[in-house]
Formats: sequence, C-alpha cells, structure tokens
Amino acid sequence: MDVSVPENVMVTKLDSLASWCRKNSLWPMPFATACCGIELMATGASKHDVARFGAEVFRFSPRQCDLMIVAGRVVMKMLPVLQRIWLQMPEPKWCISMGACASTGGVFDTYSVVQGIDRFIPVDMYVPGCPPRPEQLIQAIIDLQDKIQREGTLMGKEFQTEARQRPKRALLDIVTPQSAPRPEPLPIIPNVGV
Repeated sequence: MDVSVPENVMVTKLDSLASWCRKNSLWPMPFATACCGIELMATGASKHDVARFGAEVFRFSPRQCDLMIVAGRVVMKMLPVLQRIWLQMPEPKWCISMGACASTGGVFDTYSVVQGIDRFIPVDMYVPGCPPRPEQLIQAIIDLQDKIQREGTLMGKEFQTEARQRPKRALLDIVTPQSAPRPEPLPIIPNVGV
C-alpha cells in the first residue's frame, strides 16, 4: 500500500514543532546592571539586530519573557530582585550570564558582589568577556537556540529532570553582608617618625 503525502503537507513530531517555535521566538528580559548593559543595548541596535535571530523585543515584564540576560555585576542587595524576577518568569525559561562579573564576580572579589549568579539561579549559557562583544552574545543566543531544539519537549519535561543545572543555594536563600565571611583585619602598625 503506497501512501503518498501531498507536497504542501509536512510530517513531524509535535515536540520538534514546539521546540522550533520556542527557539525562534525568544522574549529576552534584560537584567543589565553595569557596562555589559551597554553591549547588550548594542546587540539590539541596528548594526547587530538581534531580532534576526528571533529575540525581537526586549521586555521589562518577567511574565512576558522566557530568556533572562544577566549583564554585569550583581551585588548582594540586588540578588533578591534577580531571584524574584526569575521566579515570576513562566516555564520554559532560560538564562544567559553575560560577562565576567555575572559569571564569576569578575574583578570584584569582595563580599558585596555575587561571585557567579549560577549559585542562585540556573544558567544555560555563559558569555565570557569584560565586557563581551555583541557578536559573542549573538553566538550565545544561537547556541541556546540549538539547545532548545535538541532538548525541548511539548510539555516542558526537560525542566522536570535533574539534568538541568540546579543552583547551589535555594532560591531566596540570601547571604546578607552581615553573615558573609569577613576578611581578617590588617594589623595596626605604629607610625614611625621620619
């Protein structure tokens, strides 16, 4: 029995179709706190035009977004805001850590700066640099789209597995500057006359 499919009909799995739709319609939520935010704005400008890759409009409402781009350093006082925005975003959602400060704390090795946002929210892509160029962010978005196409399912089951990176601390389990370990004080050296 020969079953022929008309030319205008496409046969696929529903999971593949849902993943294709998700990867081509990312809604980024910028969380720009420092100089990486300038490069993030340049990525959305006409020269680089991130809209070519399906990330059309930067939204500032977490309930309308599925991609958070954390650009710049995050201080301990801003961490509850970051976590609250992450929790308000609907599933499926993804996160890009843009720049050395968001990924590892960068040059700010101090108790008041978060030493990597992956300790508090799951991160899907890291963009190295200080600050990274817009081309690097575009490449991260392309890589994230490939990941969504490979791992995505219609019901979002990939987010219920343990395969996704979990933060090292529970969400909203904040380390306050008072409870953070303090460095040893410097010894007092008496002033010697000249």
